[in-house]
Amino acid sequence: MKVSISYPPIDSGKGVPLLSQNRQFQYFHEPTYIYPMVPAYAATLLKDAGYDVVWDDGIAEDKSCGQWLADLERNNPDLVMIETKTPVVKKHWQVIEDIKKAIPEARVVLVGDHVTALPRESMKNSRVDYVLTGGDYDFLLLNLAKYLEGEAELEPGIWFRENRKIKSTGSFRLDHDLDGLPLTDRDLTKWWLYSEKNGNFKETPGTYTMVGRDCWWRKRGGCTFCSWPTLYPSYRVRTPELLADEIGMLIEKYGVKEVFDDTGTFPAGNWVRKFAGLMIERGYNDEVRFSCNMRFGALTREDYRLMRKAGFRMLLFGVESASQRTLDKLNKGTTVEGIIGESRVAREEGLEPHITIMVGYPWEKREDALRTLRIGRMLMERGWAVTLQSTVVMPYPGTRLYEEALENGWFRVDPKDYDCFDMTEPVLNTVDMEPEEVMRMCDEIYRVFLSPKYVFRHLTRIRSWREVKYSARGAIKVMGHLKDFARK
Repeated sequence: MKVSISYPPIDSGKGVPLLSQNRQFQYFHEPTYIYPMVPAYAATLLKDAGYDVVWDDGIAEDKSCGQWLADLERNNPDLVMIETKTPVVKKHWQVIEDIKKAIPEARVVLVGDHVTALPRESMKNSRVDYVLTGGDYDFLLLNLAKYLEGEAELEPGIWFRENRKIKSTGSFRLDHDLDGLPLTDRDLTKWWLYSEKNGNFKETPGTYTMVGRDCWWRKRGGCTFCSWPTLYPSYRVRTPELLADEIGMLIEKYGVKEVFDDTGTFPAGNWVRKFAGLMIERGYNDEVRFSCNMRFGALTREDYRLMRKAGFRMLLFGVESASQRTLDKLNKGTTVEGIIGESRVAREEGLEPHITIMVGYPWEKREDALRTLRIGRMLMERGWAVTLQSTVVMPYPGTRLYEEALENGWFRVDPKDYDCFDMTEPVLNTVDMEPEEVMRMCDEIYRVFLSPKYVFRHLTRIRSWREVKYSARGAIKVMGHLKDFARK
């Protein structure tokens, strides 16, 4: 059996779609490609089980829609897996129709947070054959392939058709052994496609790991806006030794200079201390820089100091808002004072905080958004944050924020008009801001990179030609983001 792990190109004048294993979909003028760890595990598991696997990322390979479909027809797979997300799910329904016309015998599988939240919807509105729900779709895809060859029964979490009726095997389970996963086959999955064009890498080639699934912040279900608790309602993590082994392989076999771990929140406490100790003990801290997602309130100054010694560089923190009311409504479990203080501590210990901010909350007034902008600017200009990212609030189906928006009438668009959820416009009404002002606010936050205070502080930090090149790439990304949020 031949299996294709596919990312069909999206025919849009809005830019390059940031789709692969991404928590917030967006079109970028300057391409950014994320190495998708779970699909890469799926490809590796299938190959190790003896299946013929094709890695087919038409987006990262910059293919046209016609070229991609022609290549797929030439490969003639028996099974095609597509990761989808809310803003492009309807486009993928049409892609499935195109696949069925080109390769009538091929079976098509959809995965991702949107179809996990609404599996029946895609089964009713497209000719998709299977929907794999939950975040362990690497294991489920292997199970499906074995089922189709008569070697296994379907596991829970799979939707299918039988005698033209839509059926499922029940609720998905997250009981697969992560420690038993093989190292992803980087050659099979064309890791080089994702090794350069990524703002998380100061030095290239860079790549991704994913030691946990997905975020350990489980109080009352996690952050209300995040769609990944839909995939991972519980948290699991591999051992520190396995991640250290993977880093060693990436250094020795591929010459990787930077690694970003894509776990929703990297493990803290004794786990991260053990991992940091292994990085130092094995000398990897001299060979590679390591970055990850982190939460405020999880680490001590001593932890930050140890992580810096172990080769950690960037920590990605979700600030989201400088309104304490908003932080509480989002269930962030953080305070504005804690955000400011901990950003300063992390920076003093030599780490590079990257902060994310969102605008367009339906309960926030203009002054709330302006305060968030001022706090973001202050953190950047004082050097307590090194980089930032600004996005529009997007409540995807399956999130508590989506349900709250339905209950409170916050949507300014049809909540089923998924194409509008691509971050080119707000989908929620706000108290006293028009949609154009929300987009301008996103644009304004990025302009902190152009402020004289930030530019001066940034220039004084440059110590090598490598950092000059990183700064140049960053400037190009900033100009691209300004285009992304520019009013049409």
